[in-house]
Amino acid sequence: MSGDNSAEEFTCITPEDLSEIKNALEGGRMADAVSKIKENLNALDNIKLNIAITGESGSGKSTFINVIRNLGDEDTGAAITGVVETTCEPQPYPHPKFPNVTFWDLPGIGTPNFKSENYLEDVKFSRYDFFIILGCGRFRDVHAQLARAIQERGKKFYFARSKVDTDLEASKKRRPKAYDEQRILREIREDCVKCLQAEGVSFPKIFLLCIFDLDKYDFQQLQETLEHELPSHKSHTLLLAMPNISLNILLKKKAAFQGQIWKLAALSAGVAAVPIPGLSVACDVTILVKALRDYCKSFGLDDESLTKLAQKFDKPVEELKAVIKSPLAKEISANLVYKLLTNAVGGALMCVEYLVSNIPVIGSLAAGGISYGTTYYMLNSFLNEVAEDAQRVLLKALKETEI
Repeated sequence: MSGDNSAEEFTCITPEDLSEIKNALEGGRMADAVSKIKENLNALDNIKLNIAITGESGSGKSTFINVIRNLGDEDTGAAITGVVETTCEPQPYPHPKFPNVTFWDLPGIGTPNFKSENYLEDVKFSRYDFFIILGCGRFRDVHAQLARAIQERGKKFYFARSKVDTDLEASKKRRPKAYDEQRILREIREDCVKCLQAEGVSFPKIFLLCIFDLDKYDFQQLQETLEHELPSHKSHTLLLAMPNISLNILLKKKAAFQGQIWKLAALSAGVAAVPIPGLSVACDVTILVKALRDYCKSFGLDDESLTKLAQKFDKPVEELKAVIKSPLAKEISANLVYKLLTNAVGGALMCVEYLVSNIPVIGSLAAGGISYGTTYYMLNSFLNEVAEDAQRVLLKALKETEI
């Protein structure tokens, strides 16, 4: 049971709910415990996240919304892009695989139609969890006015300086001998901070982005900042929808999924469990099929995601699929789950012993029978496999050495 610890096990659940589950288990009320766990998982599945993307016309708002959702400008559901302002009303763009996460393309600021005093009311300010303010040049008074208004109303905002790659390329052409990428990035960041502070924004958070290549520059820092500043349940929802652009994000997704395994195993092996023919195990297979598909979907191990990754790095998709050892999303079925559970029985007893000894609340569940231990062990093993596959796929796409 490598990599597990009691702190990671209890993500996205309040101490009060955890205490209620523990008391129900200690009192032998398994049905009550499972009911509370189901309630928690359903709530987590239905968390809605509304992200406002605003900024000047031409700053790349629509393109950013497409790229962060792993869509091209011509794909179904893509935000409309153009060299002139194309957004007159707030436009919602749900994530195609995680529809509870919606990116809103807000009308551009700084246009003749822009009225700073009415803007937040006009775009329905209360709807959004936080704001990303995009700028492709110097941040000006119009950005600062918007930031101060958002802050006064008690919400978070983050400045993202887009099209940094264009600035670097121009600098390289002008002064090829003196070109120093890190120095230029530092100067851009310092200039952004200086401009905003001059307009009365204290300690602005600036993230430098290349919209078409989010794996460059500060996107990972932006993602980590949001992870720390959002409530844990919303941070979890956002993380699963993030593009798989780094090994770090893949590891974070794995940890997030691991934190939910004890709940899924309890739900599957709970009061509605059905005996599996030929095994001393009873579980709800539907719950397990959905969990395994969710893992593959978030890690990009489906045909559509793999095809897009191959296109981005100009590689045959077969090359990426060749490093995958676990089943792809479309191959996951009840029959596969039966097979995985059969393979897991051998490791289940060891798993139960570990849980009973190391994690008290889960130990109470595990002590209830082999079904819980088998289900837990199967989910954990499959998650480890798909996480490793996702790392192999990314490294293959980046032409790195295989792990």
